Amino acid sequence: MAKTITFNELRNIKDQLPSGSMRKIAEELDLNEETVRNYFGGRNFERGQCIGVHFEQGPGGGIVSFDDTTILDMARKMIE
Repeated sequence: MAKTITFNELRNIKDQLPSGSMRKIAEELDLNEETVRNYFGGRNFERGQCIGVHFEQGPGGGIVSFDDTTILDMARKMIE
């Protein structure tokens, strides 16, 4: 089931992550680090992909819909 949050909520999660978290998530999931950064709103598509996440502009930064919450779930666990 897809999950939807605001873009601002997603950025707040990203901002709370400890240093090195993007690299750690990328290594655990065998992904390019830029792909993980793109999941959190990055735009480096030359070095990374956009997987399982869709951005829609609107109030509060817009909304973000996730087909796959694996990266989001890992980030939340790292914050706890």
